[in-house]
Amino acid sequence: MSDITHPRKWRETISARNNIFHLDLKEIWNYRDLLFILVRRDILAVYKQTIFGPLWFFIQPLLTALVYMIVFSRLGKFSTGNIPPTLFYLSGLLIWSYFSECIIRTSTFFKDNTAILSKVYFPRIIIPVSLIITNLVRFFIQGFLFLAIYFYYFFQGVSLVPNAYILLFPLLLLMVMAIGFGGGLIISSLTTKYKDLLHLVSFAIQLLMFLSPVIFPLHQLGDSIYANLIKLNPLTGIIEAFRYGCWGSGYFSWALLGYDAACIMVILFIGIVVFNSVEKNFVDSI
Repeated sequence: MSDITHPRKWRETISARNNIFHLDLKEIWNYRDLLFILVRRDILAVYKQTIFGPLWFFIQPLLTALVYMIVFSRLGKFSTGNIPPTLFYLSGLLIWSYFSECIIRTSTFFKDNTAILSKVYFPRIIIPVSLIITNLVRFFIQGFLFLAIYFYYFFQGVSLVPNAYILLFPLLLLMVMAIGFGGGLIISSLTTKYKDLLHLVSFAIQLLMFLSPVIFPLHQLGDSIYANLIKLNPLTGIIEAFRYGCWGSGYFSWALLGYDAACIMVILFIGIVVFNSVEKNFVDSI
């Protein structure tokens, strides 16, 4: 009788979403404690039983930059202008590594978390958001390495002239986060049906790197067909703008950044739509 006269007030009501264009930021905020737990878990899990532990955050980009310096600068005779090759490659790898890690790790989150996703309710999008933030922690750690090497060459007298364009860095980082998040959602949603797509992701990311200015300066290609092809990559303008802000030389174009931003918005929108379409029924197909 008391339940009839005084109906219960539920703290939360879970219902199916019908709007595939919806992204509930308030719900993500309400589950921020879970988001923090997932981020902490991912950071500890990556290097928990390794010999060097967190030092791998520094070792991996340094080794990669060293290999690029030997293969492309010394053997391939690729020019990096008046910028030391190590610094040049690290600047590109800093952004590219963050993007590739976001795509690769987000693309498998349905498969990697099937057990918990099929038993407990929470906003499913919390997991890809946590992966983006986890990789952001790694990005900033590697950013300190880049700054250390940058200032080393700066005080050695290398011509590095930072300018006002470096203030675009927060916007550039936000753009990389958005394309990594949106692209990861698209791939992870498609892999619930097409499992073999996962085998192509790592290969496609590696191939895409050669269509970005990670290992060579874009301005040296002039107006060639290859240069125009590389400009179609939404990360090209971001990498070049970051470098231009750091040392005042290279290639910078507002039009290219505008194109990148438009492509990223489209990818993010498609990612949210596809994710919301798959979210309700993914357990049946995974």
